[in-house]
Amino acid sequence: MRNTMPVVSSSMLVQLRQYDHEEVQFDDNRTTGESQTEESVDHESESYFGADVEEFDVETWETVEYQGDPIQRRSVTIGDVTAVSVPQESSDEGDSALPGRTIQLRLAGDIESFEQAEIVEVQDDTA
Repeated sequence: MRNTMPVVSSSMLVQLRQYDHEEVQFDDNRTTGESQTEESVDHESESYFGADVEEFDVETWETVEYQGDPIQRRSVTIGDVTAVSVPQESSDEGDSALPGRTIQLRLAGDIESFEQAEIVEVQDDTA
């Protein structure tokens, strides 16, 4: 498999945006940026989780509009990356209804792939 745009460093911090389809039924009253489950979630997170949700380091999906349709987007930040590549040809064709493509990150000998992703920023993390 040939790769394009390889970026190699001893340690990098990589920020991506990843996209996915919404999985639940559409609500005609919902607007872009509004969570599908917002009405059904208990907003008292301390009583449910035992701590304030803002204390947790979690990646959440948000609803955004893409070509007139609502889709899900999340921001992903990965540290200690040694190489970033974008495969020229992917084993699957991906989802043309979503932005992005496959991004591969090499982490300590492992390769992690992110489908339907876009590179936001790559920083040298050795300084």
